[in-house]
Amino acid sequence: MIRLEDLTKRFPGQKDLAVDHVSMEIPDGEIIVLVGPSGSGKTTTLRMINRLIEPTSGKIILEGEDVTSIHPDRLRRRMGYVIQQIGLFPHMTIAQNIATVPRMLGWKKDRIVERVDELLTLIRMDPDTYRGRFPKELSGGQRQRIGVARALAADPPVILMDEPFSAIDPITRGGLQDEFLRLQAQIKKTIVFVTHDIDEAVKMGDRIAILRERSQIAQYDTPERILTHPVDEFVREFVGTGAAIRRLSLSAVDSVEWADWPVAKLPADVTRVREVLQLSGKSAVLLLDEERRPLRWVDARALESSATLAAERGPVPLPTIVATTTLHSALDEMLKSGYGSVIVADVDGRYEGVVDLETILKAVHDMREAVVVPSGDWTPVEVVASS
Repeated sequence: MIRLEDLTKRFPGQKDLAVDHVSMEIPDGEIIVLVGPSGSGKTTTLRMINRLIEPTSGKIILEGEDVTSIHPDRLRRRMGYVIQQIGLFPHMTIAQNIATVPRMLGWKKDRIVERVDELLTLIRMDPDTYRGRFPKELSGGQRQRIGVARALAADPPVILMDEPFSAIDPITRGGLQDEFLRLQAQIKKTIVFVTHDIDEAVKMGDRIAILRERSQIAQYDTPERILTHPVDEFVREFVGTGAAIRRLSLSAVDSVEWADWPVAKLPADVTRVREVLQLSGKSAVLLLDEERRPLRWVDARALESSATLAAERGPVPLPTIVATTTLHSALDEMLKSGYGSVIVADVDGRYEGVVDLETILKAVHDMREAVVVPSGDWTPVEVVASS
């Protein structure tokens, strides 16, 4: 989709290059993450791709066309752009913000309205509820979703994302990352994503480019290869310790065998529930309502003192994830909530299973035992980055 050839940037009055002859290939339909220390030139490289910053020299090839010399506006209309501070226009409604580029392109009004509603539905924000609101009426996470929708509005083949989730609180950030990965599974855009966070890079990227100073590429590879086969000491130190834990971000909950926990759908006979719990060898049984939505855990002591099982929900919301959640996020949810397990539910909140600490430990053990090789017929992309 994109090829950079000897891309170079020297800012006026500066002796040293900010970006030093970077060449790389960015495949169609993948998320490519640029990650590196502060000042490594990753944002400068990103902005040169759509020529918000003009290269000093080198070429940018987009879908086989050298776009280095065309009018920058033509290039930018082929690329969505999402930034850290979102940049929504405060005086415009959500619908008007999303419609910015289609309006500039001269789309008909009916087509714009249809596209706005389609995108709001795609990012799980009800069009009737949100299209007429203003940015100040939204949470930070909601504004970031609108920023993504605006970048997608004209259906560009490429999306550039400059630390899009870094200004969001950690809990919301994890949810936005999961939501964006779900979205990408549907839209299959080519995405260049800048972050300074190696954990985010591992979670989000199909491939990661770890950058030294001046955007020199230390390693450009899959997350698995970078975690298990760092090419040198710089990459090893940048990745840091805990590679086994980080690899949990590469696997979803639905890729492992879940724990075998006892459940009881209400209404249920207390005596029968006691028997189920005793036979399971577990510490508690999970109660479900008539629609199989999780209610609460009950242990043997509570069952001994109860003549009936009421359908009220527990005082504390049960930690719940979906099957596409990463194992890393599942573990994080367990630790934050204080539970030794987390419930897997579908999008409507209906029970599907339980993942516990034993599940996570087994996954880590299996990863250590496995010989990690790139999947399919993929071979590392040749990267040229010379000083």
